[in-house]
Amino acid sequence: MVGYVGAFRGCEMLVLSRKQDEKIIIGDNISLMVISIQGDKVRLGIEAPKDVSIHRQEVYDAIQRKQFETEEGSVSDSKDA
Repeated sequence: MVGYVGAFRGCEMLVLSRKQDEKIIIGDNISLMVISIQGDKVRLGIEAPKDVSIHRQEVYDAIQRKQFETEEGSVSDSKDA
């Protein structure tokens, strides 16, 4: 099954169905494989170049928050100087 569902961060979201041990290829050098499905949990395997950052959404959000806070601190520090 293939379909597009709405917009996500300004981009269309492609929705694909995969079974265990099936892959999705992204570009020329990233593959995503469904390793296992147990109840409501899906384990994914990702093959990508080492220079590609891969994070769970909650980890990515925390990194972004930390960077924003650091940048905010730098701006207020420079105003105090």
